[in-house]
Amino acid sequence: MATKYRFGDSSIPHFITLAVVNWIDVFSRECYKEIIVESLKFCITEKGL
Repeated sequence: MATKYRFGDSSIPHFITLAVVNWIDVFSRECYKEIIVESLKFCITEKGL
């Protein structure tokens, strides 16, 4: 990932926008929700999100 996308100040909130393709119900199905949650946890611990 390019360095221009790194956050500098971790003390303030940041916003994430998502695009949904074909209106897949990503947050209502447990299997999709778990993938998103695990991906965000990885980005928090490994990439400093």
